Amino acid sequence: MLKFSGLPATLAAAAVAMTLGAISSGPALAKDIVLGASVQLTGPVANTGRYYRDAYQLAVDKINEAGGVKIGNETYQLVLKLYDNQSDVNLSVRQYTQLVSRDKVNFLLGPFASNFALADSAVSEKYQIPMVQGGGASDQIFARKFKYIFGTLAPASNYFGSTIEMMKGLDPLPKSVALLYADDAFDVSVADGTRPKLKAAGFTIAMDERYSTNATDFNSLLSQIKSKNVDAVLVAGHETEILNFVRQAKSLAVAPKMYSFTVGVPSEDFRKALGKDADYAFGMAAWLPSADLKDRWFGDAAQFASAFKAKFNYDPDYHAASGAADVEALVKAMEDAGSIDPAKVRDALAKVKFESLYGQIEFDENGQIDLPQTVIQVQGDALVAIQGVHGKIAPPKYPMPAWNAR
Repeated sequence: MLKFSGLPATLAAAAVAMTLGAISSGPALAKDIVLGASVQLTGPVANTGRYYRDAYQLAVDKINEAGGVKIGNETYQLVLKLYDNQSDVNLSVRQYTQLVSRDKVNFLLGPFASNFALADSAVSEKYQIPMVQGGGASDQIFARKFKYIFGTLAPASNYFGSTIEMMKGLDPLPKSVALLYADDAFDVSVADGTRPKLKAAGFTIAMDERYSTNATDFNSLLSQIKSKNVDAVLVAGHETEILNFVRQAKSLAVAPKMYSFTVGVPSEDFRKALGKDADYAFGMAAWLPSADLKDRWFGDAAQFASAFKAKFNYDPDYHAASGAADVEALVKAMEDAGSIDPAKVRDALAKVKFESLYGQIEFDENGQIDLPQTVIQVQGDALVAIQGVHGKIAPPKYPMPAWNAR
């Protein structure tokens, strides 16, 4: 615990806030509802963490501009109180404890990454303050039967489900598969769900390898892929890891028939970082900015994407859409409950059902939603939807040619 002895109480509180990296959208007033979160704004996963910071702020601003939150005869404005956890899970837990015990926020929004959500949700459960998070998909988060955690990412165990369905229709059929995954909660859940799906589909798992989170050297794994002549490589990891993996695959001339990644491909920054080397890469997204996804505050998902790009000068992906939906879910639950009492809002979240810019928000008994993943692929300068819940959307570029033949 941080202590600042010898300081007046107000200065001590300010010192704690400064040490923990507090960022606030403004001072809270009597008729404000304060939403608190700890997000990775610096450190290894800050590039993804910013999606949540920016989506939370955009949603808060949009809802406030539309009149705020109406509860009975009262109208409230939203205030966002945010900490930078510096990509440190232990700091994140301390910051969430600070948010509920000292800052007295009304409700919690989540961090990015499953290992953070897994740890931080224990704080929301202990203090019985609802947390809605769109950054953690690991099945472990929801297997504990906690009552106060709700998630807007699809289960990690089914992330490669639509990819495997697509693979069954490829010509030539990929016969052998390498399943590679980082050793964090999200990626282990992805692997645990993918393994039986591959076997049920008749694919041979030639490699099933775990690597260290934040790994930078993939040469050994890539050499095995090459020596075993693997046809398809499925990688569960985080964006920096995937960038390193692709760059080293090119340097070692490792070019199987296809690569597919859980993250990176939907991100504009990822594609820019790799340039033409991103071509042929498969990925997945639970969300695309379609005008068909109607929304009470933004109009539709396309308008949300436009507003996001205009304000922050980069394109949103499903992380941002999920984050905005988290704010909307809390607001809808407050209005349904007619209260800001945490227990009543928690009960309303368990029953909530509404259309959002992210799709339909409806939580199962464990607090998770299940949106189908759309297979996407980088095809030249375009990001193309290949296969969705209803089957094929567009033809894939397959098989991937050798690196020197592009």
